[in-house]
Amino acid sequence: MSFLKEFKDDLSQAVNELVDEKNAEEKVETIVEEETVDTIGEEEFSLDLDEIGSMINEEAAAEKEAVDEKININIEAAEVETENAESDIESDEADVDTEGTTETTIEAASEDDVFDENDLPSDEVAEITKGTCITGNIESDGSVNLYGRIKGDITCKGKLIVTGRITGVSHAREIFANNAKVEGDVHSSGTIKIGNGSIIVGNVFATSAVIGGAVRGDIDVHGPVIVDGTAVVQGNIKSRSVQINNGAVIEGFCSQCYADIDYKSLFEDTFSEI
Repeated sequence: MSFLKEFKDDLSQAVNELVDEKNAEEKVETIVEEETVDTIGEEEFSLDLDEIGSMINEEAAAEKEAVDEKININIEAAEVETENAESDIESDEADVDTEGTTETTIEAASEDDVFDENDLPSDEVAEITKGTCITGNIESDGSVNLYGRIKGDITCKGKLIVTGRITGVSHAREIFANNAKVEGDVHSSGTIKIGNGSIIVGNVFATSAVIGGAVRGDIDVHGPVIVDGTAVVQGNIKSRSVQINNGAVIEGFCSQCYADIDYKSLFEDTFSEI
């Protein structure tokens, strides 16, 4: 009995040892499987993060390329619009230059050449002293006081005061002649005053005029004309209004063709009703 009991105990101990070893192996296998599963999960997770990052980078690159393309398209469109606008501006400037050239040519050819009101003269005054004789044309942005002689045309944007002699065409904003001798047309964009003792041989153009000297030529004034008692005019007078003082001598016709009254329609309308 004791032998069987011992044998039984030994057998139970051996079985228990085998069971413990088997449980230990199963635990080890479970731990290994868990570690393997965790490792695979980490690897899969890391792979997923890499794939997601690459996908995000690819999408960002695609969006950036699309934005760049849109920007380039907008820049090209803006450049095209700018070129078109510049070409339009150049064509407009060319048209303006052409019109300006045409107007300049017409004004240069016209006898009623006047200065632009916006083209103001300078304050400079040039003086040509008595005893000085100049041969050639003179141009000045200011005024000119002429006491000597000029054989040529004179043009100034300011006043032209003449007490000497001019052989040529004169252009100025205002002209004052006192004891002057002028052979040539006289153009003034403003007032012209021909004092006693002055002799003008040529046509006179102005917006208003006071004649006290001698003029042999036509007087074309768009404003009023005063012919003083010391004046001698050999030529026709065209003006808005004319005042002839006692003692003046005029050989020619006086026409108030620049007056506001339409005398032609006045007579035609009056007699057409009869």
